[in-house]
Amino acid sequence: MTEGLAELIELTRGLGRPDRDLVVLAEGNTAARTGPHRMLVKASGARMAAASPEDFVEVDTGRLLGLLEEDDLDQAGLSEAMLKARVGGEGRPSIEALLHAMCIEYAGAQVVGHTHPVAANAVLCSDKAHKLVEGTLFPDQVVVLGPHALLVPYADPGLAIAREVHAGLRRHIAEHGEPPKLVYLANHGIFALGRSAAEVDAITEMAVKVARVMSGVLAVGEPAFLPPENVQALHTRPDEIARRKLLSH
Repeated sequence: MTEGLAELIELTRGLGRPDRDLVVLAEGNTAARTGPHRMLVKASGARMAAASPEDFVEVDTGRLLGLLEEDDLDQAGLSEAMLKARVGGEGRPSIEALLHAMCIEYAGAQVVGHTHPVAANAVLCSDKAHKLVEGTLFPDQVVVLGPHALLVPYADPGLAIAREVHAGLRRHIAEHGEPPKLVYLANHGIFALGRSAAEVDAITEMAVKVARVMSGVLAVGEPAFLPPENVQALHTRPDEIARRKLLSH
């Protein structure tokens, strides 16, 4: 087993632990860049908590992303096309492999974790989901998640949600000059984009804390967000940059 695959399996099992309330059954998936236009992604139907080397397939990300241009693909055709993008392994790539490929190729992530945290979905399934991206609640949120997260409106799994995420990432990068570390999918879950498995785990954990704090805030009033100038100062402070690097190892 390669070191990269071992780390991806460890991350996947950690995110799948029942006590963390991030996924149930075969929910969620993970992926990691393996080389130019290549990534490992969890196979469809595999349980994260019990992930093994056989539960991952390697795919051609360029071929996957080319499917965004296909207007006449139905669900059966999409599944078949994704299977043809496989270059290693025996399983069927998760239907969300398209989103992982975008996070890696368009947003520069090395590792990606997708989960359905109960705490996050409590807000994402409400009419207050937009509050999660309107501002920053506390300093450590900036250190781990950056100054801006992305919220994508609900769309059905497959090409529909992939196109929404693609459009959202392009807008976010154009507006903020950098990709997000956290993508919220309304009525669905989150994507954590990191440079390492450790960073993905930290982003996921902080996203859950933010959601819990936001739920508590909304129960008593409206969010009192940090001033934008303070958020930017925290994001660029040398000591916080150093702490952010430590959290990614």
